[in-house]
Amino acid sequence: MSVLDSLTEWPVDHVSAAIITRDGVAEQFGDPDRVFELASVTKPLVAYAVLVAVEEGAVELDDPAGPPGSTLAHLLSHASGLAYDTREVEASPGEQRIYSSSGFEVASEVVADATGIEFGRYLSEAVCAPLGLSSTTLYGPAGHAARSSAADLAVFAQELLTPRLLAPETFGQLTSVRFPGLDGFVPGFGKHRPNDWGIGFEIRSEKSPHWTGTRNSPRTFGHFGQAGTFLWVDPALDAACVVLTDRAFGAWAKPLWSEFNDRVVDELLSQN
Repeated sequence: MSVLDSLTEWPVDHVSAAIITRDGVAEQFGDPDRVFELASVTKPLVAYAVLVAVEEGAVELDDPAGPPGSTLAHLLSHASGLAYDTREVEASPGEQRIYSSSGFEVASEVVADATGIEFGRYLSEAVCAPLGLSSTTLYGPAGHAARSSAADLAVFAQELLTPRLLAPETFGQLTSVRFPGLDGFVPGFGKHRPNDWGIGFEIRSEKSPHWTGTRNSPRTFGHFGQAGTFLWVDPALDAACVVLTDRAFGAWAKPLWSEFNDRVVDELLSQN
């Protein structure tokens, strides 16, 4: 019996999931092609596209963007000082980790201006087409408005385990802490000191409580979304996990996600 079978007990109408290794999908559950709202799981896809633009020479992470003193790197690591869902400035760049979807909107506009390509199309051409993500679309703001399937995100997760679109040094920007030591809130999980973040990806570090498992390594990186979705990659396990549901994140999810992820980690460790 796979750990994924426990998803039948979740209080959701639909759920699709996959456990991924460098070789591809190791286990899956539900309809892999069903399309779900991603909410903030959109952000890692957007960040990946921005780094493709960096490799193409269209932009640099140190380019000024957003409030005075802010750069693309600040925007993509929630360190620009922009508010959550408006472009109001709440702090100086590099002062606090203020979770900001609006920062991703600004970053997408910078890339669109630099490339002359509407950002949804740029994401499609730079990331989705090369990886064959046929169900993945950005239909609105770059902070939260993508849809995708477990099949597509499993391919994306495999890319995160064995990058093909980005050079190793560029990829390392995603998974290394940007602006270390910043405190801030993980939505739904309280304030963390520090609240580590890379480019587009939250870094687990020693945060508690957290939406990943207590047994995930500190190097784990990923994202969850208010649509009831998450994706994590644990380099210590050489594996990743994707779960998509159609029930908004809430009190139901906190214990179930962490317990489930601990069981996934245990299953992966038992296979090694």
